Amino acid sequence: MNIRSTPRVLAAASSALLALGAVTACSSDEVAGADPQRVDVVAAFYPLQFVSERVGGDAVTVVNLAKPGAEPHDLELNPGQVGQVSEAELVVYLKGFQPAVDEAIEQNGGDRAFDVTTVQPLLDAAAGGHDHDHGHEGEDGHSHEGEDDHEKEKAEPAGEKDGAKDPHVWLDPTRLATIADKLAERLGTADPDRAADYTARAGTLRTELEKLDAEFTQGLKTCQRREIVVSHTAFGYLTQRYQLEQIGISGLSPENEPSPQRLAEVTEEAREHKATTIFFESLVSPKVAETIAKEVGAKTAVLDPIEGLSADNTGGDYFSVMRSNLETLRTALGCS
Repeated sequence: MNIRSTPRVLAAASSALLALGAVTACSSDEVAGADPQRVDVVAAFYPLQFVSERVGGDAVTVVNLAKPGAEPHDLELNPGQVGQVSEAELVVYLKGFQPAVDEAIEQNGGDRAFDVTTVQPLLDAAAGGHDHDHGHEGEDGHSHEGEDDHEKEKAEPAGEKDGAKDPHVWLDPTRLATIADKLAERLGTADPDRAADYTARAGTLRTELEKLDAEFTQGLKTCQRREIVVSHTAFGYLTQRYQLEQIGISGLSPENEPSPQRLAEVTEEAREHKATTIFFESLVSPKVAETIAKEVGAKTAVLDPIEGLSADNTGGDYFSVMRSNLETLRTALGCS
């Protein structure tokens, strides 16, 4: 009996070993670190992947936790991704943007985590937004605090919380350049032999980002309108940098459904500012934007907050999407 079963036992043992080997191979493929000559970097979502790859060059292996076409706010980590965080030599993330990433870093990140919010303070959620006459003097030359408070409450997009911060710092190219400089320092600490290379690549990226900034400044300098109606208030850094105003249908979270009152207010403001375009974003349904556009006789267009690349964006990157945004804005705002 035992003699007859031996081949089957050996076969089963061999199968188990093969299965274990396959699991191990899958794990090593999933977790950055297959190349010992490179620094293993995990980026929480696309803009941080972009800057990590540009600053790190061929000296790093970068894994993005958020998949193309997925909304990064809602990211839930599977066990393999938690393993990526725990095994990476550097984790680049933005605290407060993705709760699941924050939790994984708190449990497994240690001193290997680089929080880009520590580079410079984030804007308040309302910064760069449109608030009717809030903060302006009345017709009699005096500020009416009570009326301002009422107007602010009336104009607040759905789901906004007091003290909320706007995470979309990468939409200001000059701020992204500063993040790249600090990332080069962190990579240089992890990999001193190539510190000068990281600094040089960050310098090259800064030059490119400053060129992009100049294109936006010039391209949006002279426009018929300066208000943009957007599906959610992701554009505070962009509007502040280039002296525009955003009118948000919903707040920082694109999942928050705007109330009928908010829809009516935005429709009224769109008419008031003679908006020709209502903007929605590539990773979120355009239905609400289409409803308002139909109401005011405007069209819709994508204005991309670049939280992630769409699944069908082959060959595109941060620069191409930003330049596409610029052309879309110039058309919508009647810029010369």
